[in-house]
Amino acid sequence: MRIKSALAAAAVVALAAACGSSGGGGGGEAASSGEPVKLNFLSLAWQKESVAANKQLVEEWNKANPKTQVTYVQGSWDNVNDQLVTQFAGGTAPDVIHNDSPALAGFASDGYLLDLTSKLPADLKGDIPQSAWGTVTFNGGKGEQGVYGVPFLQESQVIIANKKLLDASKVRVPTADNPWTWDEFSEAAKKMTKGGTFGVAWPMKSPVNKTLNLALNFGGTFFQTTDGKTTVKVGPEEREVLQRIHDQLYKDKSADPAALGQGTADPLPAFYKGKFALLPAGVYLRQQVAEQAPDDFDWVTLPAPKGTSAQQGAVSQTLSIAQDSKHPDEAMKFISFFLNGANQAKLAKGDWLLPTSQTAAADPAMTTQENGWDVATASAKNLVVAPFLKVNGFDEWKSKVATPVLQEYFANKITIDDAAKRLVEDGNQVLERYQQ
Repeated sequence: MRIKSALAAAAVVALAAACGSSGGGGGGEAASSGEPVKLNFLSLAWQKESVAANKQLVEEWNKANPKTQVTYVQGSWDNVNDQLVTQFAGGTAPDVIHNDSPALAGFASDGYLLDLTSKLPADLKGDIPQSAWGTVTFNGGKGEQGVYGVPFLQESQVIIANKKLLDASKVRVPTADNPWTWDEFSEAAKKMTKGGTFGVAWPMKSPVNKTLNLALNFGGTFFQTTDGKTTVKVGPEEREVLQRIHDQLYKDKSADPAALGQGTADPLPAFYKGKFALLPAGVYLRQQVAEQAPDDFDWVTLPAPKGTSAQQGAVSQTLSIAQDSKHPDEAMKFISFFLNGANQAKLAKGDWLLPTSQTAAADPAMTTQENGWDVATASAKNLVVAPFLKVNGFDEWKSKVATPVLQEYFANKITIDDAAKRLVEDGNQVLERYQQ
C-alpha cells in the first residue's frame, strides 16, 4: 500500500502502553460484577479525515453498547508489525487489529490471529466480494486455510490528468467502461509531449508494487509454484509493462525523466505547473491534488490502461482478532458494526480508498463525479488477489532484490534481460531460505 506518514513517537509509546494495559490475554479485560467487557482497537488511520471517522465510529459504538466498551489505540504503519510481534509474544496484543493483508500471512501461520471463518455474520460476508476475501485467506498455524481478517479498504491504480492538456491533445478520453489500451496510452502520451511538456511522469523511487500490480494487465505474476516449490518467473507476460514504461522514458521520450527517482507525491508541484499531463498513481493521491492544487488547475481521474485484461493486483486493509483475545465474539460484533456498508463508505471517503463493501460502493458519495470518485470506485471491479502477496519471502525479495533492480532498469543502467536474470537468480536465493 501507500507510504504512510510517520506518527509522533508518543503514539508508539501510547500504543505499547494502551495495548498492554489490560493485563495480557489479548488486551481485553474480563467482565466481572457487571462491569462492561473492554476491548482495545488498534487503528492505523493517519489522515485527518480518516482518524476522525475512526474515532467517531468508536464513539457511536460505545454509546450504543454500554456492555462492550472499545478503547481506540493509535498506531503507526511505520512500525506496527514490529510492535505486534512483541505484543503477540508477550500476550498483550490488542483485541481488534488494523493492518494490511500482506502482513496477515505470517501472523496467521504463527498462530497469532483468530480464524474468523465460523464467526463471520452472513450479511457482512455476503456484502464483500469473494475476490476481496481471497486477500485475507491463508494457511494458519495448523496448516488449514482460514480467513484471518475482514478486508475493508483497497487501492487501485488510476491516471490523474491535467484536463487542459488532455482536451488540447484531442485524444480519446478513456472511461471506466472503455479504458485506454497500453498502446493508446503510449500514443496519448506522445501527443501530449511538446513545447517543454511531457505526456506522463513515472515516479519510481518505490517501483515494485506499482509495476507488479499493473503487470497483471498482461497476466504477469512474477512467481510460479511447481510441486510445492515457488520460484521467480520473468517471462514475456512479466516484461510487458516494464518494457512499455521504459519505452516511454527512452524510446518515445514522452515520460518526464525528472520524476523517475521521486516518490509518488513528489512530482505534484511540477504537475500543477503543466510540466507533464498524466500521472499514474494510487487512487488515494487524489486527496492531495484536491487539497493542494491551485484554484485554476483543472484535473480529472482516468482509469488505468488495460492489456489483455484490465486486472490489477489487490491489497486490502483489514481488521483481525488476536488469537488470545478473551472476548472474540464481542470483538467480531464490533468489527461487523465498524465495517457495515454505511460505515465503510465513511472510512473510504476519509482515506480516499475503495470500500470492499458492495453496499458502500453504491453510496452516492462513492459514485459522484467530484474528485473522480466515480472512476475510482468503478476500478474496484478489476481488482484480483495479487498472487505475489501469497509468496513466503516476498517482502525480502521486494526490498533486497526487486526494488534496486527495477530502479536500475528504469534508470537505463541495465537491460531488461539483465533485470530479468537478477530478479530470477537473486530472487530464488531469497525464496530458497523460506522454503527449507
